Amino acid sequence: MSRKSDVDFFCGVVIVGLLAGLAGLATTLVLRSVEHLTYHYTFGSLLDGITGSSPVRRALGPMVGAALAGLGWWLLRRRFEVPPLAGTIVGHQRVPRLTWSIDAMLQVLLVGSGASLGREGAPRQFAAVLGDFGSAWIRRLSPGDREILLASAAGAGLGAVYAVPMAGALFTLRILLNTWRLRAMGAALITSSLAVAVGSLVTHDHNELNWPSAESAYLLSAHGLALAPVAFAVGWVFNKIVAAARPATLIRSWMLVPALAGAGLLTGICSHWWPELPGNGKSVLTVSLASGMTLASAAVILTLKPLLTVLFLRAGGAGGLLTPSLATGAAAGTLLVLALNQLAGTHLHGPVISLGAAAGVLAVTQGSPTWAAIFVWELARPPIWMLLVFAVTAVGAHALDRLVVRHRQRLDHRAG
Repeated sequence: MSRKSDVDFFCGVVIVGLLAGLAGLATTLVLRSVEHLTYHYTFGSLLDGITGSSPVRRALGPMVGAALAGLGWWLLRRRFEVPPLAGTIVGHQRVPRLTWSIDAMLQVLLVGSGASLGREGAPRQFAAVLGDFGSAWIRRLSPGDREILLASAAGAGLGAVYAVPMAGALFTLRILLNTWRLRAMGAALITSSLAVAVGSLVTHDHNELNWPSAESAYLLSAHGLALAPVAFAVGWVFNKIVAAARPATLIRSWMLVPALAGAGLLTGICSHWWPELPGNGKSVLTVSLASGMTLASAAVILTLKPLLTVLFLRAGGAGGLLTPSLATGAAAGTLLVLALNQLAGTHLHGPVISLGAAAGVLAVTQGSPTWAAIFVWELARPPIWMLLVFAVTAVGAHALDRLVVRHRQRLDHRAG
């Protein structure tokens, strides 16, 4: 490969990293504006806004926002195709810039108004659009280099909104590209770091989650290993219900409007008793780390959070699944630790078990235990040794998932 093409590629990496940061900035600002408008609050978190809003606003806010998003998708999808991000990048297909941009903003509108979906899909998509636009003038890019740049843009967009540079780079390498090539590693690390630096204008490089203490506890790695079967079971069920609920093809009919409005209304009604349910799942994670759940509320959230997520997917909504699966895992971990501490008299550290379960569930739903452990650790930035606990749970849950998959494949082979 020529020196000129290497210089062009490096220029593309820098441009893509900066533009991915701008994509993270834009989507974060729009998301916060929608949240504030929906629940009519000025300061604080989404959970603060929900708890301070009136019962009528709690119910009607998500319904109106979801209906508007449904109307936008109906108008968009009846005229244009909205191809998936990963398939478009890996397949070296043309990036539909306008379509993806509109789709990303509709995702932000839906999640910001309270839908139980992740907000990471929009910045990934919009970052890929800006990255494609910004690197279009570079003529000496090979198809492989273009694939690396677009995948790096998507991972950097994720890193920018959550202030997780390592996880953003690993998302590019392990989930989008599935490679450890040095060229891809360098591009992913540089773009994600630049994007997080730009995004810090809004995030101020603060952790998404607040770790309650830096106290250590004995045998936490053993606890993490024991937690792996629970995380696997929750992640396996989450994957099954998502696969069953997700439509085979994008819904394009006018039914998008009433279906999404109904999902929003149900979410709003449920938030009257459990205000942690609306949104991408950060509220659930925050409450679980603060040990703010009871045994009953943890059980209800563990049930309702994934069900509301699949309801929006079934209705035709689009959005991420990272934080809903994280929130489901955190609720499962909280339920487990509360049950053991209250019924068996143990003294397990609630936040550790909660985030450990979240990492394990995420490893099963995303298929990458290394990325899941680092992503969860970067979200809260607990003591570095906690990364080992998250890794043990994530690797254990992922290993169990692989064993089940291989066992089913053998049974299918024998039956065939």
